[in-house]
Amino acid sequence: MSGEYQPRGLYLEDFEVGREYVSPARTVTEADVVNFAGLSGDFNPLHTDEEFAKNGPFGKRIAHGALGFIISTGLSNQMGIYEGTTIAFLECTVKYPKPLLIGDTVHAVVTPTETRRSSKPGRGILKQSLRLVNQDGVTVMESEQTLMMKARG
Repeated sequence: MSGEYQPRGLYLEDFEVGREYVSPARTVTEADVVNFAGLSGDFNPLHTDEEFAKNGPFGKRIAHGALGFIISTGLSNQMGIYEGTTIAFLECTVKYPKPLLIGDTVHAVVTPTETRRSSKPGRGILKQSLRLVNQDGVTVMESEQTLMMKARG
C-alpha cells in the first residue's frame, strides 16, 4: 500500500553503541518558562520572580529543571531516530549539574550505551545517555534512559 506510514526511526539494530547523535538547537525563552510554570503549576520564585531570584544562588531567574528535561526529549525526537520505532519510554534518571538559564541555546546529545534483544520477537531494549548542552558547551542536564524499541525479525 503506497499511502501506508513508514517509520523513519532507527530500529534497535541500527543504534551504534558509543556514537553521539546530536540534535538541532533551540533557545530557551521567557515564554517557555511562563508556559511551563502555568502547565506544571510550579511557580517557584526562582523561576517566576526576578527580584526574589536576584538574591538567590544564581543571581537571576533560572528555567525549571524539568523544563530542560522536556526540551531534551523534544530535541532528541526532532532527530527522527525514534519516530515510529519507539515502543515505550521505560525508565530514566536525571541530574542537573548546572542551571538552565533563560536565553540559553541548547542541544541534545544522545549516546547509546547498550542494546539487547527482548525475549519477545520484534523488540528490544535500548539504554542511552542524554545530555542537554548549552551554547558554551556546558552540560546543564544529564539523563540515563531505558527505551523499548522495535527490532527487526
